[in-house]
Amino acid sequence: MRITLAELEVHRVIASENYVPGALDFHGAEFRQAAALKIGATAELLGAEIRIRGHLATRLEASCDRCLGAVVIPVERDFDLFYRPVKTIAKEEEIEISEDELEIGFYSGDGIELAEVATEQVILSVPMKVICRADCRGLCPACGANRNLVSCHCSPPQEDSPFASLKEQ
Repeated sequence: MRITLAELEVHRVIASENYVPGALDFHGAEFRQAAALKIGATAELLGAEIRIRGHLATRLEASCDRCLGAVVIPVERDFDLFYRPVKTIAKEEEIEISEDELEIGFYSGDGIELAEVATEQVILSVPMKVICRADCRGLCPACGANRNLVSCHCSPPQEDSPFASLKEQ
């Protein structure tokens, strides 16, 4: 669904969409959508800015960064976003923006795609490091066994590091 300036000039737009897994492009992110993404949003025009408020919910699947096991990531978040026309950005000069402006997004053309807002919000909700549980022991660096499932008896790998002498002290 496209939220257009022409429509916002007449009235606020209330949108509700469901995106099935595979319908959205998460731009190479290392997770996959496991359930329908439900988004409800209200958009309004505030001067030259578009304000979009709403809520979204879905479930993602990813691999644990320590043990490579499957991790389910529930996503449920509220958002309150402001967008300005991209033409308001100074093209030739460097400018310093205030801390309040760090939360401003930009759009080009006649409006904003709700799918792009949803995609951005889902990507922002995923942690930088995905782990299956706080005490995940990861993979053995010698044999590759998942140390959460088995106790391997490998000796720690001998490092040929310039910093190895610091470890001995």
